[in-house]
Amino acid sequence: MDAAQAFGKVLRRLRLEAGYTQEDLGFEADLRRTFISLLELGQQQPTLTTIFKLAPPLRRSAREIVGIVEEELAKDRRKTRPRSHDK
Repeated sequence: MDAAQAFGKVLRRLRLEAGYTQEDLGFEADLRRTFISLLELGQQQPTLTTIFKLAPPLRRSAREIVGIVEEELAKDRRKTRPRSHDK
């Protein structure tokens, strides 16, 4: 999983936790619904400005969002890393 995919997975989870549709989140963050969709699919990478726009409606800081994405990437790396006895 790359960073864009991890961000998309996290964004979708946070959006659903906040009770928003893609359209609602787009409205609240002043972003297009189609852009939210592309982010969630990992087909578009967010800019720093985008993360700051998404943070208030998701009730998270930009720092928290990036941290959650880092955790998602680390979790994926642990899952895909071969175990020492598999070598």
